[in-house]
Amino acid sequence: MVNLTIDGKQLRVREGTTIMKAAASVGIQIPHLCYLEGVNEIGACKVCVVEMQGKTKLITACNNPVEEGMTLYTNSPKVRSVRRTNVELILSQHDCSCATCVRSGNCNLQKLANDLGILDLPYEKEVQHNPWNKDFPLIRDSAKCIKCMRCVQICDKVQDLHIWDVQNTGSRTTVDVSRNRCIEESDCSLCGQCITHCPTGALRERDDLPKVFRALADPETVTVVQVAPAVRAAWGEALGLPASESTEGRMVSALKQIGFDYVFDTNFSADLTIMEEGTELLKRLSDGTEHEYPMFTSCCPGWVSFIKSQYPELAGNLSTAKSPQQMFGAVAKTYFAQKAGIPAEKIFSISIMPCVSKKREATLPDMYSCGAGPDVDLVLTTREFGRLVRAEHIRPELLEEEDFDSPLGVSTGAGVIFGATGGVMEAALRTAAYVLTGENPVPDFQTVRGMEGRKESTFRIGGKELSTCTVSGLKNARDLLEDIKKGNVHYDFVEVMACPGGCVGGGGQPIKDGEELAEARAPKLYELDRNRKIRYAHENPEVQRLYKEYFGEPLSGKAHELLHTHT
Repeated sequence: MVNLTIDGKQLRVREGTTIMKAAASVGIQIPHLCYLEGVNEIGACKVCVVEMQGKTKLITACNNPVEEGMTLYTNSPKVRSVRRTNVELILSQHDCSCATCVRSGNCNLQKLANDLGILDLPYEKEVQHNPWNKDFPLIRDSAKCIKCMRCVQICDKVQDLHIWDVQNTGSRTTVDVSRNRCIEESDCSLCGQCITHCPTGALRERDDLPKVFRALADPETVTVVQVAPAVRAAWGEALGLPASESTEGRMVSALKQIGFDYVFDTNFSADLTIMEEGTELLKRLSDGTEHEYPMFTSCCPGWVSFIKSQYPELAGNLSTAKSPQQMFGAVAKTYFAQKAGIPAEKIFSISIMPCVSKKREATLPDMYSCGAGPDVDLVLTTREFGRLVRAEHIRPELLEEEDFDSPLGVSTGAGVIFGATGGVMEAALRTAAYVLTGENPVPDFQTVRGMEGRKESTFRIGGKELSTCTVSGLKNARDLLEDIKKGNVHYDFVEVMACPGGCVGGGGQPIKDGEELAEARAPKLYELDRNRKIRYAHENPEVQRLYKEYFGEPLSGKAHELLHTHT
């Protein structure tokens, strides 16, 4: 243990603790921009500088450990002066158009400048503007980049894709796509983790709200919106609502007040996904073949993009089932259109997702199966949904709760847990156990839950032993695939989510700088699961009716045509 004094407070902390963490332990918050614990501790921004008694030069608090007898000042006149200068220098190379920035009001740099009382800049502005394809789902604005290196480190250390890198030197230093590529040429999975960890608005999703407003204003267009499981765990954060007020029912009510003609639930198609993917797994297990590699889930487009670009030789082991988003889109423009008597070409299908990669997924060639344009016409992130609610001047906390519309709004507890890592696995096992034993399982395979990056489980169901693995985060996925290829491990079924913690930690979710919120959001989904009257996908009455009236059975010819990929 080490004894030291910070701002007059004496404390005792474990050896090796950084000054920043030591200060935080006694309620002293040291400002910072580039710091991300365990990921980016490089002192690049020099905002976290503190004064050490007996030392002339200031030291960075994020990457310097405490020492016995240290006396530190975190906000002395010298510290304030240097910190202000450092922030002014950063602002001199930053586009300070806060009023038109997507992160206005939720920007650490903006807050820091306000806290320091910076009202004008003593330095000449030199802002770099690099070209970027504004049609790509991920947008980078070089004029807002502060060279903090967070995006580089997240992509390198957590996702292991190395999309970003530093270019040039000195004052010309910037961050851009690595190896002199444009973003379209890169292997970017569009996980969006670089967006959620950027402290400014240098990275964001493509803004698709103008297209939504046009669709809503067109009297000839029938707007159908679906909402993903993980969105309901986070949508209130973007609006400053506590969990008690940001309920599922108020979310539905807000969407109806905005003017969408039909408000449906992606949980419905999550149940449908279990019927198709679960049947595919059971067919694989019962074919008598010893499979070298496991069947991989295919719900996450970031993961699908990753395996196809990094391990194409293993892509054939992906389930052919489309994601719940795409299954919903196909069903909305076929089965629902027929039942509602609406021409499919008049339906404008919108999804609200916790994900940036879903924007690209909706444009892939296999996602035009309904015969009336794309199955899903437009994808909004949870953040865009929050901006849409604000643009319509809606106060959700004042709204009465409403239910999703029927028939594509009926769902089970199995569908809602898709948003947390392990949720797809657990939901699939619930139904697989029923098919193999004729009874709903108790307990519900809860051992697959948890925020661990990689979690293994083995189950015996109906006389069959099933070995599973649940993974979130693409570096963990890479490590898993390498182990599988080397023969170090063997599984029957593997669930992979590109974002750490699953969709609740998705790249399209609301941003709270420096905080990882997946672990706090996941319990909200499990609570919804516990409170659902029906908790098994195979018991969803509207899914049963869909098979009876339209598909016949899982993996039927029509189901393959609309609900599965073919490439």
